[in-house]
Amino acid sequence: MAGKKRGGNTVEQVWALAQPIAQQLGYSLWDVRFVKEGSEWYLRIFIDKPEGIGIDDCVAMSRAINDPLDRLDPIEQAYCLEVCSPGMNRELTREEHFQAFLGWPVEVRLIRPLEDGRRELLGVLVSASQGEITVDAGEGEPLCLAKAAVSRVRLAEDERSEGEEEEA
Repeated sequence: MAGKKRGGNTVEQVWALAQPIAQQLGYSLWDVRFVKEGSEWYLRIFIDKPEGIGIDDCVAMSRAINDPLDRLDPIEQAYCLEVCSPGMNRELTREEHFQAFLGWPVEVRLIRPLEDGRRELLGVLVSASQGEITVDAGEGEPLCLAKAAVSRVRLAEDERSEGEEEEA
């Protein structure tokens, strides 16, 4: 209940708490999600850094945020805290994610199928604005899609992501 008195939702409160902690440890905060899976609640904090995230990074962030999170107490019910990497096929959710990965191959899952029946597209992210994304699926004109019509956008594997993995 204390979290609700401070204003903002759980994710916003945890983001504000986690951002400076992640930066102090040398990470960027990729995403924060509070989700229910089955009967369990999970608070997931995704961190990143240019050379990639390992288990030691997740442990360090988890230890660093645990006490401040207990003091903030933004969540009434029991939950599991998970600190993890966004992974190679990371989901793009925030405006800065889309801007950072312009020109990259993406997999797009639509809420409703297109006229041809497809609900999934594979293409290159051409542009992104607050309300829409444009994807070139290599089939003529790039498709301009309202973000409200998209259920998920994530990076697709290609030579660029495989090459970066080999260099790391």
